[in-house]
Amino acid sequence: MTVAALLERARRAGVRIATAESCTGGMVAAALTDVAGSSDVVDRGFVTYSNAAKQDLLGVRADTLQAVGAVSEDVAREMAEGALHRAPVQVAVSITGIAGPGGSEFKPEGRVCFGLAVQGNPTRVETIEFGAPGRAQVRAAARDHALALLERGISLIERKLGT
Repeated sequence: MTVAALLERARRAGVRIATAESCTGGMVAAALTDVAGSSDVVDRGFVTYSNAAKQDLLGVRADTLQAVGAVSEDVAREMAEGALHRAPVQVAVSITGIAGPGGSEFKPEGRVCFGLAVQGNPTRVETIEFGAPGRAQVRAAARDHALALLERGISLIERKLGT
C-alpha cells in the first residue's frame, strides 16, 4: 500500500497518527508528511534518540531502560503507549533499534523493536532482525515496517467502525 493510500484510509476512518522514533530519526514521520494534505491525519512525530528524550517526551521509565536497554520490546511498548497518551491520536507506532554499524553479541546490528498502540486495543510489540546490510538499509526497512504496522492499526479501527 502506498503512503498516500494509507493516509486516505486513516482519513476516512477519522484516525490521527503519531510516531515515536529512535533509530529512524523521524523517517516514518517524514514519509507520512511527504504527502500533501497529510496534516489532517499526522498529528506529530517524536524523535527520541537518547534515553533522556525517551523518558522526558514519552514517559519511558528509567527502570525499564536500566533493566532491558533501549533496544527492547519493553521500551518499544512504552514509547508507543507514551505517544498515544501524549498526543490526540488513535494510533501510534514506535521504533527503537540498532541501525549500525556495530551492535553486540546480545543486541546485534539490524535488530529493531517496534510497538503499535491503538486506542482501545492491547499494544503490540515485535522484534525484527534485519541483519547487517548497512545503516541506510536497516533504517529504510524499519521505516517501511512501521508504515505497514500503521496500516494494521488503521485496519483495527476500521473493523471496530464496521467500515
